[in-house]
Amino acid sequence: MFTLSAVAQEKNKTRFGKISPEDFQQTRYELDTGAHAVVLADIGSSDFGTEGDHFTLLYKRFRRVKILDKTGYDAANEAIYLYRDGGDEEKVISLKAVCYNLVNGQVVETKMDSKDIFTEEADKQHLVKKFTLPAVKEGSIIEYSYTVTSPFIFNLQPWAFQGEYPVLWSEYAVGIPEMFEYVFTAQGYQKFETKTREDAIKSFPIHYDPKGVYGTSSGQTEHITVSANVSTFRWVAKDVPVLKEEGFTTSLSNHITKIEFQLAAKKFPDNPVEKIMGTWQQLAKDMMKSEDYGLPLENYNNFLGDIVSQLTAGAATDEEKARNIYAYVRNNYTCTDYDALLMHKTLKSVFTGRNGNIAEINLLLVAMLRKAGLTAYPVILSTRRNGYTNPQYPLINKFNYTIADVELSDGPHYLDAAHALGFGKLHASCYNGHARILDTAARAVRFDADSLPDQKTTSIFMVADKDGLKGTLQQWLSYNNSYNLRGLIHDKGKEAYFNSLAKAYPKLSAAEITDLDSLDVPVTIKYDFSLNPGDEDMLYINPMMGEAMQSNPFKSQQRFYPVEMPAKVAYDYVLNMETPAGYEVEELPKSTVVNFNETEGVFQYVIEKTDKGIQFRSRIRLNKTYFLPDEYESLRSFYDMIVKKQGEQIVLKKKK
Repeated sequence: MFTLSAVAQEKNKTRFGKISPEDFQQTRYELDTGAHAVVLADIGSSDFGTEGDHFTLLYKRFRRVKILDKTGYDAANEAIYLYRDGGDEEKVISLKAVCYNLVNGQVVETKMDSKDIFTEEADKQHLVKKFTLPAVKEGSIIEYSYTVTSPFIFNLQPWAFQGEYPVLWSEYAVGIPEMFEYVFTAQGYQKFETKTREDAIKSFPIHYDPKGVYGTSSGQTEHITVSANVSTFRWVAKDVPVLKEEGFTTSLSNHITKIEFQLAAKKFPDNPVEKIMGTWQQLAKDMMKSEDYGLPLENYNNFLGDIVSQLTAGAATDEEKARNIYAYVRNNYTCTDYDALLMHKTLKSVFTGRNGNIAEINLLLVAMLRKAGLTAYPVILSTRRNGYTNPQYPLINKFNYTIADVELSDGPHYLDAAHALGFGKLHASCYNGHARILDTAARAVRFDADSLPDQKTTSIFMVADKDGLKGTLQQWLSYNNSYNLRGLIHDKGKEAYFNSLAKAYPKLSAAEITDLDSLDVPVTIKYDFSLNPGDEDMLYINPMMGEAMQSNPFKSQQRFYPVEMPAKVAYDYVLNMETPAGYEVEELPKSTVVNFNETEGVFQYVIEKTDKGIQFRSRIRLNKTYFLPDEYESLRSFYDMIVKKQGEQIVLKKKK
């Protein structure tokens, strides 16, 4: 929601081509002293016009950037994305770009040549126009401006006030005629310097068919002028810092300050209101009728018959059928692209080629499950790196990933055959909230990070022997931590993994990983090790051994957007250690229990001396994964305390 006020508007005085030697004097900006480039002005507008019998959009942009060092040269590269559909497409007009340099006290300009502009095809519905400004060097000022004409009024351009460089002035204005209703969605934490709305009557010349019935044409047109109220919304943000990516972030696109628009309805005089923004049910229907998505599932797909019959022969239950089909696709097909909403190949070519993008692999899985007589649907979601989706607005372009839903007697089972996962398991990247099952009801489902445990339980027993201490470690990992370990060992091998532990656990032996190849269950790690003190008078032993948290993952002093952990932290550690022969306990760390935000987490560090040695346990719990910016300082302090405490040592002294 926006709160708009009519106040005196501050105007930016930057104009294309107006550059003086004084503009080159400043080479350092307090907004970001480490910046490689600074956006001096970024000004855009979107307005409506007409062409023939329809409305059009006119999007204008002017941008000026100061290049501060060689790393900032990338700011001289620009890409303009253009939409097309059938014979209609967006076009760039009035493109001009200039680089200015200060030479012997004089401003020298170098204009971009038309041969430096390239047009590429991004996909079937998008072109991209690219250009690079010439003569760029440290200290250059570059600027460019262009206009995009669009016949697609649903494609009202969004505006990002934040980017990879700090911005001194960012401004966007949108003039919307009363005949069109848009939903505005805004996000971010940067406050607007100006936020206004002004209303005025504007005339639009248009071709009109007086005898046509609504939605049809009689072939007769008249030239008329339509007057309508136009609401002009204007936003200005000043001194906008770069939103730097930090740990535990889904996607910066969730948090940068930006505004987006979605056409909701058309409201022309003497015509019924035409709703444009559909329902989730309509979106599901459209997707399932698309040749690039669900329509191939409606075919007989006879080429799947033989393999499905083989996989289900002898299966006693529907679950056994589903498990066999899932394991076959998972084990025999390679995913070539984990960021793809639509199919680019036919199901048959995916089947015979044994590879495909994420949509193709899991739609093949759905097709095979259906061929076996099972109830199965595609499920669309947005991965954590792709950004959030809004349950209120059915916007298909916000999704980038497909999984499968097979409905069995005990309920739905969600499957992803593109990863080495067990039946009913999903990759951690899928736990990003709202998703949609593409059945007729378009049921909503949620995969929340709060439901995913980041769990590790470690138990160490150390007994005294003639050489010092002999220890045995056992560790139980949660499913997704097991998945990560399996991936590490697949890439590096077991030997490299255990070698990486040798510094913390000397003389490591009898190493084993249970259930490493059993993808349906978590793994268990077990190995022995020895500590030989020699003739040292004093021994210093960290009771956490190699399991201590080495550093605080929250480095920044402050954070402007939420912490989004991928799973709920649950770490348990137990040590039972006999005192080595000839030694006695000189000093133990102090026990402590610290709650985080009362009930949202806890850190326990409990240690005590026993008749034979030392018993110790450490426990870390966080009961949620999402922390607001105003919780950051306390979360960072909580982790600081853990790192410091887990670094403390037991002191053993040789008996006299």
